[in-house]
Amino acid sequence: MESKPRCQWAGEDPLYQHYHDNEWGKPLHGDQALFEMLCLEGQQAGLSWITVLKKRAHYRQCFHHFDINKVAAMSDEDIEQNLLDKGLIRNRLKLYAIRQNARATLDLQQELGSLDDFLWSFVNHTPIINTPEDMASLPSKTTISDAMSKALKKRGFKFIGSTICYAFMQASGMVDDHVASCYLGKNNE
Repeated sequence: MESKPRCQWAGEDPLYQHYHDNEWGKPLHGDQALFEMLCLEGQQAGLSWITVLKKRAHYRQCFHHFDINKVAAMSDEDIEQNLLDKGLIRNRLKLYAIRQNARATLDLQQELGSLDDFLWSFVNHTPIINTPEDMASLPSKTTISDAMSKALKKRGFKFIGSTICYAFMQASGMVDDHVASCYLGKNNE
């Protein structure tokens, strides 16, 4: 990767830099893509994002490329088999949460039509652009992520606390938190 001024968290790892440059903070749409990101952010709980990012391709393989219907139909035996897979984060609650979130997504779609529309409604369908001076000035959660978390929990989603929801909002471009010195920051575009 060429040397560009990036958000400090992107570090020197080419995978992390590629994710920073091409995904993080860019608006993500589509129920399947948002479902995947929401589930993967839940897998991150207590870990660093690079851990999940390095396992993302394997998660896609084991969870039907996050096809919501197929994940919702997974049996307990399927999940238990995944618990033996060293390519995944082998946390029972986290892996079962993926299936639960698929089922909650189907219920939400039945009632409201679209996970995309529901999630983006928390930011009025427009990305919030911040230009923090540094990573230390970024919040770990906000009143919006609090509201998203509460609404998702009410609908039966798991591993979607406010901090996870804020990280999800950053990852899916609902919030753009590239720091001012980053080449992708608002001041540098």
